[in-house]
Amino acid sequence: MIQKIDHIGIAVKSIDEAMKIYTEILGLKVTGIETVEEQKVKTAFIPIGESEIELLESTSPDGPIAKFIEKRGEGIQHIALRVDNIEAKLKELKEKGIRLIDESPRLGAGGAKIAFIHPKDTKGVLIELCER
Repeated sequence: MIQKIDHIGIAVKSIDEAMKIYTEILGLKVTGIETVEEQKVKTAFIPIGESEIELLESTSPDGPIAKFIEKRGEGIQHIALRVDNIEAKLKELKEKGIRLIDESPRLGAGGAKIAFIHPKDTKGVLIELCER
């Protein structure tokens, strides 16, 4: 079952520069910065109510965030939906013929289990499923 919007991922060239918008201008607080080596990304989470903004900075010129920024520029990269059972949701989507980038979950920031749905089946929106 989908429970809520977990976070919105925003691709940025510099987390340090982008954080200033959310902290200095909007008065929000960053709760954690971490690097996920496997995904070639540095992340910063900024809680807003029950959801979060996740700033994403590439740690490598060939990483997915670097490629995204090169192609589309900085901005919203994905929307993450919190699910209670990611394996069951992936199985359900696969049975419905939905293309998946990840057929089984992988480890994401904050120890979450994550998997992405292919944007070709979601009208161009990269949707991440997230189980915490």
